[in-house]
Amino acid sequence: MAGILWNGLMLAVSKGFVDIVTLLHKCPFIDINHQDNDGNTALMIAAQAGFITILNYILNYYSGVETELRDPRGFTALIKAGLQGREDCVTALLMHGADMHVVDLVQGRGLKDWVLRTGRFETLSRIRRLQAHPVAGQFCESYKPEWPELKQLVEKTTAPKSTNQKLRQRLKESLSFSFPHDPQDNGVMDHMVRITTSIHSPLVVTGSRPLCPTSPPEIGKRRYAVPELLEKHSSKELEESTVSHSNGSITSASPTALSATSVSLTSCCQEAERRESMPSGGIRSFIPRSMAHRNSIFPSGCIPKIEVTKSGEPTPKKEQKKKRQKGYLEPPVWKYKEAKEEKKREKKRQELEKEDEKKPKGSKKSSSKR
Repeated sequence: MAGILWNGLMLAVSKGFVDIVTLLHKCPFIDINHQDNDGNTALMIAAQAGFITILNYILNYYSGVETELRDPRGFTALIKAGLQGREDCVTALLMHGADMHVVDLVQGRGLKDWVLRTGRFETLSRIRRLQAHPVAGQFCESYKPEWPELKQLVEKTTAPKSTNQKLRQRLKESLSFSFPHDPQDNGVMDHMVRITTSIHSPLVVTGSRPLCPTSPPEIGKRRYAVPELLEKHSSKELEESTVSHSNGSITSASPTALSATSVSLTSCCQEAERRESMPSGGIRSFIPRSMAHRNSIFPSGCIPKIEVTKSGEPTPKKEQKKKRQKGYLEPPVWKYKEAKEEKKREKKRQELEKEDEKKPKGSKKSSSKR
């Protein structure tokens, strides 16, 4: 009976229909915080099901999403994601500002207690790593992609060593065993993840543009959706000024020039971009291209001009089959192919016999006399 009070968005989320979820954000009659008979919201359904794409879309493009709504037992979307071991959903909710210290109303247990009780140790490890690094600094405009520990490691490796030190190192390398272990904190793997996901990375800058480059995501800091930012600030202010998130409001600092790495590349058709600019398109210009509902054949929104020209080079001739050589494997000849070839030969033989019968008898005699 839980589905009686579901709205269209909740039904689409439960089925994992991403395309319908991206369309319904334009519907003014959809209540994003609507709860069914069991107290579940669309956010809770996406979190406990592990639909990370839908969850991120709801958090970023639906206005007024309440992450702290509870069901009758007192479970929030964050606790439900932790109970099911949805690590990515837990991370997205924490970085969106969900309360980590909230407890349920029945047993008074928090997120970590329920994660340990259900044996979701990988989720617990993810939470601890997030607590060790609560700010995603690589999403800030002031982030520097240099690795600070690289200089010390290079100096340590290139420093001259005595004979005793070399002997110890060789003994250590020969007698030690290498076991698989987790990456070291602030090590080379962490640094590679940061530089490849930062706003200065060429992989990111070509497909996205940060709206708040001075306010990176942080655990416990409320993040506002794109429509909420558009209500508070104009499109020109979002593109030319620095907008930051805080726990209770959205602040705007003095205008600063956008860096070359924080501006997305222009598309191949400038007219289409003008038609979908901020005054006319609004939120649509901030929706990822993979989710934008445009032409399915040409997702960029413009149809390229195609010119067909005749090639000046002659058509290449078909290569002749190479003769079989002894000592090499040959592809097998299947029975149906042999039967097909046999039918062709039989048909050709019958056609030749018919042609011989149609010829006059005199021509046969003359040919025999000769």
